[in-house]
Amino acid sequence: MMVPDAHLLIVDDDERIRGLLQKFLMRNGFLVSVARDASQARRILAGLEFDLIVLDVMMPGEDGVTLTRALRQRMSTPVLLLTARGEAANRIEGLEAGADDYLVKPFEPKELLLRINAILRRVPAVRAAEPVRQVIHLGAVRYDLDRGEMWRGEAPVRLTATEAALMRIFASQPGVALSREKLVADQGEDAAQERAVDVQITRLRRKIEDDPKAPRYLQTVRGEGYMLQPD
Repeated sequence: MMVPDAHLLIVDDDERIRGLLQKFLMRNGFLVSVARDASQARRILAGLEFDLIVLDVMMPGEDGVTLTRALRQRMSTPVLLLTARGEAANRIEGLEAGADDYLVKPFEPKELLLRINAILRRVPAVRAAEPVRQVIHLGAVRYDLDRGEMWRGEAPVRLTATEAALMRIFASQPGVALSREKLVADQGEDAAQERAVDVQITRLRRKIEDDPKAPRYLQTVRGEGYMLQPD
């Protein structure tokens, strides 16, 4: 049984694995954000709440076990560790750091799915008792990621279907520069729509920014694309 609408964070320095896991888990009904390393994961976790973190152990910089130990000091979000090392000592180290489970690479995606659902089923009382809305603050504007709604103060801000799709993509990866190609692909459009992204960004800025010509929250990252930078 799948836990509906659960929001997962995948942290892995291998871009191919990140992409495959994100697509697989989204096909199975999860909302999925991704991070390429511990540093980026920390930035995302500072602005969003997650139901579970799938975390690679062997990463450049801060490794997964160290990050798990640090996260346990301030949050109880379940952590599932992934590693290419299957030795018992490494499994014990991860569990002692506070991980909820441990899966050795290579693994079948279906096994990962079973492990995730098993972990989430163990914490239903916490999920029911402490519902957390996924809200991003952009100055006077707030965006509810769960509902796909935007508000300025008490007034709702109307989003077109394309604007809503872009906001969901940006909000799932705050502080991450996303290329036009990725924004188009994540919407299921073809490459011919890349230039249309610029038009949609301009429209979104008019709804988000105090000064759309000097954007504070929906920024242009030279040579990389666009990035949502919440408060």
